[in-house]
Amino acid sequence: MKTPLTPTDILLLAPVPETLMPAFLRVGNGLLDHTAMTREDVLGLLAQLLQNPKKYALSRNKVTNLARAVHDANKQGISIRLTDAGQAYLPPDPVPVPYELPTAAQQAGTVYALRETPVPYTIYGAEHIEAGALQQMETAVSLPIAVAGALMPDAHHGYGLPIGGVLATEPNTIIPYAVGVDIACRMCLSVFDLPPTVIDRDASLLTKALLDNATFGIGGEVRTKFDTSVMDRDEWRATKVIRDLKDKAYRQLGSSGTGNHFVEWGILSVDAADTQLALPAGSYLALLSHSGSRGFGANIAGYYSKLAMQQTRLPKQAAHLAWLDLNTEEGQAYWIAMNLAGDYASASHHEIHNKMARALNQTPLTRLENHHNFAWQEQLADGRSVMVHRKGATPAGPDVLGIIPGSMTQPGFVVRGLGKPDALHSASHGAGRLMSRTKALSTVTPAQLAQALTDASVHLIGSDLDEAPMVYKDIETVINAQRELVQVVARFTPRIVRMADANRKEARED
Repeated sequence: MKTPLTPTDILLLAPVPETLMPAFLRVGNGLLDHTAMTREDVLGLLAQLLQNPKKYALSRNKVTNLARAVHDANKQGISIRLTDAGQAYLPPDPVPVPYELPTAAQQAGTVYALRETPVPYTIYGAEHIEAGALQQMETAVSLPIAVAGALMPDAHHGYGLPIGGVLATEPNTIIPYAVGVDIACRMCLSVFDLPPTVIDRDASLLTKALLDNATFGIGGEVRTKFDTSVMDRDEWRATKVIRDLKDKAYRQLGSSGTGNHFVEWGILSVDAADTQLALPAGSYLALLSHSGSRGFGANIAGYYSKLAMQQTRLPKQAAHLAWLDLNTEEGQAYWIAMNLAGDYASASHHEIHNKMARALNQTPLTRLENHHNFAWQEQLADGRSVMVHRKGATPAGPDVLGIIPGSMTQPGFVVRGLGKPDALHSASHGAGRLMSRTKALSTVTPAQLAQALTDASVHLIGSDLDEAPMVYKDIETVINAQRELVQVVARFTPRIVRMADANRKEARED
């Protein structure tokens, strides 16, 4: 008997409104009960319907009425965008990738129970964290492989591990969903030897540089490359899954996602000379970007998350925290792919920053970057080796520099890690959301967004109401909640912000 779809399965694909949830479950489970389709087939079909509801609304089949309901919702301004997990169910361009199917033994999996008593973990800024994220963290630290955990003050509900969650597990284990769907999502900052007055004096030049050199969203590809050496890595030949995604990765090299991803000009203020940052005190023109490993990372996450859930069977509330064993072929394949996604994401940021620098005929004084959706092999204070998963959390080991952004109108911060053991050497990765994208689209008005931009003297290119600054926590409050984790080194004030256009049907988990 096939396991029926649940609301959790549907929400994995997209933030479907409660009013449409019964229809999605009725259609999805009807297809499971009365056709030869597997759960993966049904979820894939529903993902394609969400991606292009008009196409399915004009057809005549078992999903026509559901597609019409989604299409009508879109016309009424209720945008139901695929998550990265949902996008991973779409057939890769230009044809579906023929992945090897797991063996029957792998499909059977091993059943594990959760701990009766969770391992201890520390919460920072608990008063700013929603109940759903707290419950998800409780589940994560109840895994039989959990060793330690921490929750950052920007935390909010995600898939599996909450965004802002840090989880240390046994050293030979790795949880794809604790890494995240957008593998190696990262920040990158370039600082130029130009005064802040350039932003107002040459606003048109800076805006044109963003329009010419920043490409966003699903289907976003970049024809002209600056440096493609990352595509020459031997790891692109390591597995069939990676090989089949290489062409898509090449086309998207140097592009950014949607959701909260951005490329923006702003002012970096350094109050005191800092040897590690290698900048004298002063204010500088700076470029800040936020994006990850694009379709390559999303497909890797989708494939290996499903494989982990087949091999490691957990209670329903922990199902998405299934792990892979690094001593197996599958575990090593994911490890190779994850690390390759990290280098690929970094190279994509460098493409953008190098092109922007060329447009200004400038060489950056310094460049700083860090991942925040990744897993690292590290040691705890007591010397134990562990795998540390930081999903929407910034590495903050002793003297490690990182970047914590705010929102399109709130400042971001360059920080120095203080190496707090209870935080697993981590800090927040941003301000954190106050409300879901669906709620934001039905709550925030264009006039409110326009006023917030005017008040902050920010020029916005693209974006949508689900990224308005009022849907985020106050970044100053979040920073204050982690003063024992990081020291602020510099402050970044955004002024010209480029994000994906509102009609891009893609979203980010973080």
